[in-house]
Amino acid sequence: MARADRNAAVADIVESFNDAAGAVLTEYRGLTVKELQDLRRSLGENANYAVVKNTLAKIAANQVGITGFDDLLTGPTAIAFIQGDVVEAAKGLRDFAKANPTLVIKGGVLDGNILDASEIAKLADLESREVLLGKLAGAMLASLSQAVYLLNAPLAQAARLAGALQAKAQEDPSILAGGAGTPAAAEEAPVAEAAAEEAPAEEPTEAAADEAETTDA
Repeated sequence: MARADRNAAVADIVESFNDAAGAVLTEYRGLTVKELQDLRRSLGENANYAVVKNTLAKIAANQVGITGFDDLLTGPTAIAFIQGDVVEAAKGLRDFAKANPTLVIKGGVLDGNILDASEIAKLADLESREVLLGKLAGAMLASLSQAVYLLNAPLAQAARLAGALQAKAQEDPSILAGGAGTPAAAEEAPVAEAAAEEAPAEEPTEAAADEAETTDA
């Protein structure tokens, strides 16, 4: 390979490392061209699956500050540079490897930390970002609902009390006049007496006058 081509290839790998949230190294020995295409399609937009030369990958890894790849860069190597959900991509690689045992997951790198094959497997067993966000959103909504309930509880209790009072008043209107009958009557008696004292005397009717004359006679 000419030096210019070599430098360009290293630059491409460096750019892939810099743009990726993580990377998984695999050995694709035994996979057909069609199977490699199927693998790329299965990863979708989550990862860019690229066949690399080990020597160039080592140079690129060193340039971006990744050390510890030398033992992993053996045999035919392809790297899944993950731009999307790292867990989801790890699941895709794991599932494809189960269906196609010739794909061997050797390890990878996440946030600058080197991961071995077992750690990649543990990563694939985690719940995806979407699931975790869904659970977080559900927990937040549940907490919010509880808070709203606690804030509204006194109002709801007051509304129930007012409703019960209204129903009772419809059965016994005297409740709104001062109680269950007796207190209201006690209050009305003095008022009736005062009204009687202040009322003017009525003029005697003709029948009453005649009756008075007859009595006098």
